[in-house]
Amino acid sequence: MVERHRVVVLALDGVIPFELGIPSRVFGRAHDANGNALYEVQTCTADGRPVRSDADFSISVDHGLELLAEADTVVIPASYELGPAYDGHLPPKIEAALAFVRPGTRYVSICTGSYILAAAGLLDGLRATTHWRNTEHFQRTYPQVRVDPDVLFVDEGQVLTSAGVAAGLDLCLHILRRDHGSDLANQVARRCVVPPWRDGGQAQYIERPIPAAGAESTAVTRNWALERLGESLTLTRMAAHSNMSVRTFTRRFGEEVGTTPNRWLITRRVDRARQLLETTDLSVDVIAREVGFGTTASLRQHMGAVLGVPPSAYRKTFRGRRSLIPSANPAC
Repeated sequence: MVERHRVVVLALDGVIPFELGIPSRVFGRAHDANGNALYEVQTCTADGRPVRSDADFSISVDHGLELLAEADTVVIPASYELGPAYDGHLPPKIEAALAFVRPGTRYVSICTGSYILAAAGLLDGLRATTHWRNTEHFQRTYPQVRVDPDVLFVDEGQVLTSAGVAAGLDLCLHILRRDHGSDLANQVARRCVVPPWRDGGQAQYIERPIPAAGAESTAVTRNWALERLGESLTLTRMAAHSNMSVRTFTRRFGEEVGTTPNRWLITRRVDRARQLLETTDLSVDVIAREVGFGTTASLRQHMGAVLGVPPSAYRKTFRGRRSLIPSANPAC
């Protein structure tokens, strides 16, 4: 019998229904090769009573805060009432609820749920993110937190935060990938009809003037580059493929993706290296050449910068998890 990882979602007054349902949608679709569920996802409130949502209905749950004492991961979705609209102090009811959480439990926030983690002191000295519209306010309210306004999510080990709304999907898929490998995360993403990961950060979603009709895009060149990761892909070459000057290509790329072409290319190469480390027996040296880093030292450097671990350690952690992937493809 597979021991399930228990995910407890704490629904607060003013909870946003979309964010509330993300953990169940993602973790609830994760099964091993025998069809056994890898996670148990349950929802509770601070007092066991129904909570108001930000829509035209309330949400009734079957559990109170006693669930928090049994959680392996606690997820706090966004709440407009307990997000940027309040003064940054943890309400007594929520403070009492979080006191039930065991030391070592993983905390996850979706969107402005990060305000709760920060108010509880769980983000002190750590990197974190929240919805792009609130990052400046969040930084002013919690100067002890190192706010990153550009990313879709931040993984600080035991505490993880996401940007707004759909970035909660990105974060939950990342957690699934971290727990059980890329193949399973990709399977779940396909069932839920979402990309396994999204290029760039939330900077690409910040309100900005709409490009003029007929403006050129870098999307075709990005797809072209993904098919040639093992080749030399200089900025000049990518710009030429887009029929743009280097300056125009770099500016347009940043507007569309939220990062520079070079940073995007490094991340995509690391992603491809991860996949090969997990699913093939290719040597690290061969993988480094296949993904365009050229040498083992270069691959080690970039994986260390992006993931915090060298290729050998990553393979040791994830190589044996392919057996978790189910052969069937049930609907989401």
